Amino acid sequence: MAWLWWLGAALVLGVVEMLTVDLIFLMFAGGALAAMLVSLLGAPFWVQIIVFAGVSAALLFVVRPWAKKLLDRSTPDTATNIAAHVGREATVLIDVTEHAGRVKLAGEVWTARAAQRGAVLPAGTTVRVVRIDGATAVVDAVEDRSYLP
Repeated sequence: MAWLWWLGAALVLGVVEMLTVDLIFLMFAGGALAAMLVSLLGAPFWVQIIVFAGVSAALLFVVRPWAKKLLDRSTPDTATNIAAHVGREATVLIDVTEHAGRVKLAGEVWTARAAQRGAVLPAGTTVRVVRIDGATAVVDAVEDRSYLP
């Protein structure tokens, strides 16, 4: 009957892994499945615990690094939230100085300030977001590209 507890533990650990996607709880779930198998074979509880610990440790230190590399290689690194705005172009709505201003960035109006001291970016200028400080976009002028074909 102990095998049902190991199966339940493996299922719970599998669900936790789906929420974290770090491949740690999946390795423990594998250990729980191995302990379930030895439980079905009639091994005493202390052997089940040793099998659980041993298989979990082996999976953590042998399989997880390989699987993590494979997962990282196949998962694109996508910038989200404010990090996604860095590098984007915006249009100045109200003159931007080193202290204040407004820009239209990705369809939204943002408070902005110039990245360079003493710079004044007039309304209508296209700027590039250098970084985001809190709720303020720090911008710099986009070099003139009118000479390009």
